[in-house]
Amino acid sequence: MNTTRTSRRQWLREHSELGICLLLGALGAVVLIDAATIATDFTQRGPVGPKTVPLIIGALLLVVAVLLARDVLRGGRGEAEAGEDVDLDAPSDWRTVLMLTAAFLANAALIGIIGFPLSGMILFWGSAYALGSRNTVRDPIISAVLSVGTYVVFNHLLGVPLPGGPLMGVL
Repeated sequence: MNTTRTSRRQWLREHSELGICLLLGALGAVVLIDAATIATDFTQRGPVGPKTVPLIIGALLLVVAVLLARDVLRGGRGEAEAGEDVDLDAPSDWRTVLMLTAAFLANAALIGIIGFPLSGMILFWGSAYALGSRNTVRDPIISAVLSVGTYVVFNHLLGVPLPGGPLMGVL
């Protein structure tokens, strides 16, 4: 009995990529089910409607899951990452991960209060700081330009309303 458990664990360890296949298959099924519930109205013009792209993506996810499972079961194995410019023996840098998480959560918490241009600036500057940039003059300027530029593109050019906050009348 102990040998069957060991052999089963060994088989699962050798075919661990099947977990990715299950994840891709589940994601594809969720996308297809969700796409089927998208309401189309009678004003749709032409054969391409709002369901087309999600149906294609869901079907492609399922195809990739099946092809990957077939490859894994036939003995295919993914190559270990060589780490061209990364030291694979170095521990994870949790400080950077926590700082990036804090910048993202600050953006999410402040976007409704101070608007996208200012919260986006905090996000961009916090991300640059977390990733090692320490230029106290350049970083805030680039963050402001990126944030305001993103706001203008989405709000004015694409028609996706973003909260402007106190800068609503200025921008």
